[in-house]
Amino acid sequence: MVDCQVRPSDVTRYPVIDAMLTVPREAFVPQQFRNVAYAGEHISLGGARVVLDPRVTGKMLDALAPTKSDMVLDVGCGFGYMAALLGRMSEAVIAIEPDADMASEATQRLAEQEADNVVVEVADLWDGAAAHGPYDVMVIEGAVETVPEGLLAQLKENGRIAAIFMDGAIGQCKIGRMSGGAVTWRRAFDATAPVLDGFKREKAFEF
Repeated sequence: MVDCQVRPSDVTRYPVIDAMLTVPREAFVPQQFRNVAYAGEHISLGGARVVLDPRVTGKMLDALAPTKSDMVLDVGCGFGYMAALLGRMSEAVIAIEPDADMASEATQRLAEQEADNVVVEVADLWDGAAAHGPYDVMVIEGAVETVPEGLLAQLKENGRIAAIFMDGAIGQCKIGRMSGGAVTWRRAFDATAPVLDGFKREKAFEF
């Protein structure tokens, strides 16, 4: 996976490569998809939820460049794969998951992989986890049309956030940086994913 999908996608930071070589992706996907855990595609968790494909995962992490001093918020952790990767690269990770059963499963799987610096909490994705913030790094595991201001407000000054923005069928992963109380976004690479509930743009009323 790393040699065929991640490195050829210009993922070069050693901590990202090391984490993706070390954390077993198959341990964090539904049982019925373990045989395709390393395929180059998203893996469905049901509804609009997915485990992002290895290329997108690696490029997001490479662009964010988490460090060992960073406090991280993982928005929509699913079974915990991204959280486990982030845990190897940062000081601590708060991973939020709205599905209580999935959150419980994530906690168990992370414990089995000795990801002791990752805490999973049950919460609506758009609410974040302000009690533990502010955060140096945020990752949204899924696509958005817009990001709620209340979630962005949980970023520290100079904090970074990665999200896949969808415009119809076209998607781009963007990296945002908090500066002076506002987030400025830049395009990082092309990517698509299902748009998460709570992150859709309100439709304008038309006569």
